[in-house]
Amino acid sequence: MIINQLALKRQVTVLALLVLIVVAGVYCYATLPRESFPDITIPYVFVTTTYEGVAPEDVEKLITIPIERKLKGISDVEEIRSTSAEGLSTVAVKFLPGVDIDDAVQKVRDKVDQAKNDLPSDLPDEPVIQEVNFSDLPVIRVVLSGPFSLRRLQKFAEDLEDRIESIPGVLDARLSGGLEREIHVEFDLDRVGAYNVPFSSLISAVARSNVNMPGGSMDIGEAKYLVRVPEDFKDPSEIFSIVAFVRDGKPVYLRDVAEIKDSFKDPLTRSRLNGDKSVTLAVLKRSGENIVRVTDEVKRAVQEMKPLFPSALKIHLTSDMSHDVRLLVSDLENNILSGLVLVLAVIFFFIGGRSAIFVALAIPYSMFITFSILTGFDITLNMVVLFSLILALGMLVDNGIVIVENIYRHMQEGVPRPPSTGGELCLPASRGPHRRIRAFRQGDGILSGYRAPQGLCAYQGPGRDQPGCV
Repeated sequence: MIINQLALKRQVTVLALLVLIVVAGVYCYATLPRESFPDITIPYVFVTTTYEGVAPEDVEKLITIPIERKLKGISDVEEIRSTSAEGLSTVAVKFLPGVDIDDAVQKVRDKVDQAKNDLPSDLPDEPVIQEVNFSDLPVIRVVLSGPFSLRRLQKFAEDLEDRIESIPGVLDARLSGGLEREIHVEFDLDRVGAYNVPFSSLISAVARSNVNMPGGSMDIGEAKYLVRVPEDFKDPSEIFSIVAFVRDGKPVYLRDVAEIKDSFKDPLTRSRLNGDKSVTLAVLKRSGENIVRVTDEVKRAVQEMKPLFPSALKIHLTSDMSHDVRLLVSDLENNILSGLVLVLAVIFFFIGGRSAIFVALAIPYSMFITFSILTGFDITLNMVVLFSLILALGMLVDNGIVIVENIYRHMQEGVPRPPSTGGELCLPASRGPHRRIRAFRQGDGILSGYRAPQGLCAYQGPGRDQPGCV
């Protein structure tokens, strides 16, 4: 073949190219981001709306149906499903495979904005639009426990949360299991009934008193000052002095008709470690960031913060997803080294030393080329890629052995340096990788996102059953 003939005529260029491949491969392997899962586009967008205390039938009528009616006009939609539960409406929009998920999310957001006029005016929160992303899975959890109240454990966790979120590559640190402070205003029904005052006026009186009021500006001399009236509550005792309403020219304070309690919100999550109460920080990383580096930085931050906390506070690291990635990377390196040794030993025994070296070089050079290609295609070193590389290692040397044995046969027949005998089997040898790529490229949608890196990595491992390999 032309490539073989050019390589034999330009040996210095080939040697320089081999050195370049080694340098580029080692650099790309060292800088490739490690992740647990590939960055797969899931063509689903979810619209979640909360409306506490409302029956499922009313949620469907007031929220789910108006949102569905607007979403039906979106293009590239394959299916729309909805679920209405007590106080919760969830609408799942499935788009066609290959759609731009950012475009899809924007379309859904625009339609939900149009539906807001048809939704109840007293919704506590606006509908939440979310896409499915593997980056939303926590890479590690930091669990705090010890002989402290949940409120104090949460305070420790909040201090640690600020430190972890400052780490480059960390997207968020979600806190669960703690208690959030909340001021309860409990009305005395008998007193409210005696005054014959509607609850809406009492609630609006509390809301009006807990705001900061802008007062415009004031010119004093040559200076101009901004005026504001800070009326937000700094202490629960201030709520007692709120004027709830006026009766017969006399103010009736909130303390006359209600009791103020400094309490906590009803917990939505609970965290336990070995049966003991705890507070958990779930650390999420940004898409494309190195999971090994991020988890190492989190562990280092925890060690730096430990001396600042009481000695009785216990901090445990759980659900470390980098452990599996480290294990797969270690298996890959071990398979490369063991494959080199075994190939050298077997080929050296049956063919000879020089042929054994040529065939054994196929393993590291194929890996170096693959790492460079992965970097060029912006593919991370995730579990799918690592599994594919380990699988392909067993297929690497097959065609090398066949081609080297063919050259060795020609040399035994008296041809000193056959310039193109290796090219006789290049076409048959290339059919195996092409068949393997077609196999891994089958499927569409989510499945194709998993199989595409497998086909790319499997190209380096020729098949065993191509013509001429017997």
